[in-house]
Amino acid sequence: MAHVLAGIDGSLAALVTPFRDGGVDTTALARLCVRQIACGTAGLVVCGSTGEASTLTGPERLRVLRSVVEATARRVPVIAGCTATATARAVALALEAKQAGADALLCAAPPYAKPTQDGIVAHIRAVAHAADLPVVLYDVPGRVGVAIADATIARLFEQESIVALKDATADLARPPRLRALCGDTFLQLSGDDATQAAYRAMGGQGCISVTANVVPALSALLHRAWDNGDLAEFNRIRDGLDPLHRALFAESNPIPLKAALAELGLCTDTVRLPLTRAMPATAERLRHVLATVMPIETAAVPRPRYRLVG
Repeated sequence: MAHVLAGIDGSLAALVTPFRDGGVDTTALARLCVRQIACGTAGLVVCGSTGEASTLTGPERLRVLRSVVEATARRVPVIAGCTATATARAVALALEAKQAGADALLCAAPPYAKPTQDGIVAHIRAVAHAADLPVVLYDVPGRVGVAIADATIARLFEQESIVALKDATADLARPPRLRALCGDTFLQLSGDDATQAAYRAMGGQGCISVTANVVPALSALLHRAWDNGDLAEFNRIRDGLDPLHRALFAESNPIPLKAALAELGLCTDTVRLPLTRAMPATAERLRHVLATVMPIETAAVPRPRYRLVG
């Protein structure tokens, strides 16, 4: 099946949802999208856990989806989260995302319900069948309470529209196992920033990244260095990003991330309850790390190319 994610690799950003004055700040959201594309990000993931999807009202979610689709103007794929405890709700979210113009879906096992592997298969197949969009499986047992087994992933891949995995388990031996089960066309993306470089070296094709919100150019360059076989550059960027990865997960995501983006003037640090703003120690740690990494990020941003005419 030819699909919009076929052949994609590199850094995809799991976008925050900026808030201002109690609502979604679509102006800041559009700026974030444009910045990501200019820096070489391969795709954008919206309405996921980083985007605080569980706190969005229905109209707010639709506003986020439409804003991102409009800002990207089909330059990169837009992948919409549709995780929900009830299958009927997940299907409704998927259909809404399709109507808003999303290119693909990100679907985890239902949180809180703790279904069996058969239940996970039935849930995700129902979403995929209803929406008829490419589906990225999301294995994130730390958030939903149940893992998706390798054999279950292989079963799901039998359905034509289920094309990829976001793997947040940090199981670095998994890419070759899944390649043996699913073949080379199954797209494997890390969902863990701290281990994304190792995941790539083990056969993954990229990362759906939190860190890319802050340093999109360096995140893209990390994967480009791997593609180009430049291991010295790959290792240099990997090591340089490690303090930022750790600082961004000093508290529950996206608390530190929004503090970092606020420090950069890209959006407010507002998160919605039950999340609360970053603790002072976390904010200070982020300022220290950003002072080191942002000059390197700025130097890595691609420069516009101008063509002389006349």
